[in-house]
Amino acid sequence: MRFYFQPADMVTQILNFGVPTQVDVEVVGRNRAKNLEIAQDMQRRMSNVPGAVDVHLQQEIDAPELYYSIDRSRAQELGQTVSAISNNLMISLSSSEQVFPNFWTDTKAGIPYYLAVQTPEYKIQSLNDLNNISLSSTSGTNAPTPNTLGNVAQFERKSIQSVINHSNVQPVYDIYASVQDRDLGGVSSDIDKIVAQETPKLTPGNHIVVRGPGREHELGLLAPDAGLIFAAVFVYLLMVVNFQDFLDPFVVILALPARPPASLSPCFVTGTTLSVPSLMGAIMSIGVASANSILLVTFAREQSLAGKSPIAAAIAAGGTRLRPVLMTAAAMIVGMLPMAIGGAGEEQNAVLARAVIGGLLFGTCTTLLVVPYLYATLRRYAGEHKRNEIDFGETT
Repeated sequence: MRFYFQPADMVTQILNFGVPTQVDVEVVGRNRAKNLEIAQDMQRRMSNVPGAVDVHLQQEIDAPELYYSIDRSRAQELGQTVSAISNNLMISLSSSEQVFPNFWTDTKAGIPYYLAVQTPEYKIQSLNDLNNISLSSTSGTNAPTPNTLGNVAQFERKSIQSVINHSNVQPVYDIYASVQDRDLGGVSSDIDKIVAQETPKLTPGNHIVVRGPGREHELGLLAPDAGLIFAAVFVYLLMVVNFQDFLDPFVVILALPARPPASLSPCFVTGTTLSVPSLMGAIMSIGVASANSILLVTFAREQSLAGKSPIAAAIAAGGTRLRPVLMTAAAMIVGMLPMAIGGAGEEQNAVLARAVIGGLLFGTCTTLLVVPYLYATLRRYAGEHKRNEIDFGETT
């Protein structure tokens, strides 16, 4: 006996991109025997991957079957043909609807109904009943000659593949697996190693495909990273146009690298796995913290233009913007707390809220402490560099 569990609801299957489980490894190709051997070996190895559960081969390859071999000489003597024998057997077991569809139309309702003939199932309860299924033929006369299946055919027991699937017309074997007590990315990484080791064993024209949310998960993790990088570049260029200076926007950009790890630290503390919602929460917190940093740098710039030194301007900006920054961060943190606590069915939103809270807690400290220090240091360095250029010009 083999036991495994698959989602019964349509929503979970949609989230898995049409696959019943989170991991689907397909062995595709026309070399059925070799591919089946590789699929069974992969199933055994995937069962040992930590976090992979309910690993099974989707195609049942050993279903029991009764195979009847027709004695053609005896069938000819009794006036039987192979097609007549198979049709009689099909009608008796599966009804005439499968062989000779016939309809009766209700003229009042306008609805057609199937008219089907079939042997009652309770009359075929043993192998002897199956052998006694009636066969009819004419034997060259108008009168039918009754016979039984056991008179013209002998049975034997076999094992067959009861489920057959194809991918782009080619036969396929699916190894399904679910994930439990471990992140999907870690399980997918281990499975990719197994796939890489099994691929050289395939004959030419056959290949292995990994489907499911694991692949989409990898692409989903790359998209926020690339989006964050492009966003940082475009925001920097926009601030350059706004400030008419390359140095002040650079102060805001320098404070960004420390914020994503800070945003994801609550996920590590709470045992939450890294996911696309957590990265979205990190991007949200970075946006809020960057907005506070821009306000602080703008005020410090105004103080510098008023004649204050870089250090005095940074201290004044930190003191003036302290209350607005704290109020903004506190309001967002308090608003996210109920979502971060989570509950049944709220796991996805809880991840996002925890990342936002972590980013605001550490991002606020970065805004109030690191950004003024960076501003004062870079401005002082730029001032000394400019003064050295002026002194060098006067000396020349």
